[in-house]
Amino acid sequence: MCADAAWAARSAGHSALALLSPQDVTATGLDPITARTLAHLYLSALRFDFRCPTLQRLVEQLAETARQPLDCYTRALYAFALLGQSRPEGLAVMDEVLAEAGQHTKTLHVLLHGLWLGQDLDHGAERLLALSSRPALATGSDPIVLFRVAGALRRLGRYDEGLGSIDRAIDCLPPGDTSVHADLVRERSLLCTARDLHQHRPPTRTSSGVPS
Repeated sequence: MCADAAWAARSAGHSALALLSPQDVTATGLDPITARTLAHLYLSALRFDFRCPTLQRLVEQLAETARQPLDCYTRALYAFALLGQSRPEGLAVMDEVLAEAGQHTKTLHVLLHGLWLGQDLDHGAERLLALSSRPALATGSDPIVLFRVAGALRRLGRYDEGLGSIDRAIDCLPPGDTSVHADLVRERSLLCTARDLHQHRPPTRTSSGVPS
């Protein structure tokens, strides 16, 4: 619910970041439900703004002051912050979250988002494709999953597969939905450009001068 609220606010040109402060999130003495709600709202807003270092620091501060272990979704957001910075320790946090998250779709989306953003992660594209094959995500009708899969396929040089994925993503958008349409069209342009560059790249030559 909090992720949806943060996204709806952002799509309308607003943000929880303008209404809440880090002090509201880290305040002590709140009941557990209120504390978790404020954290999820604020951290989700940071996620959608790609403010990974700030998100990382705030979760680490929460972990120091929380009266109980952080919930699975908050730890998923922490993994996102690390993955989005291509920090390898984010992969370990992701694996810990996956062991607990099961098929919770929103949690898996947070991790998928982090893998998509972390362009320099070791085998990041392959990990993204593996995560996208989980039953909760592999519906074939989620435009965001298909969009992130297309980006991973582009990074792996599988351009035609990527174009198929992004075309399905565009086709799956609700009529009139403009919230991510530009991102999907941009990914399609990147795929076409990368494919064309690859097809027109001159062949490399071996030390004997023979094209490889």
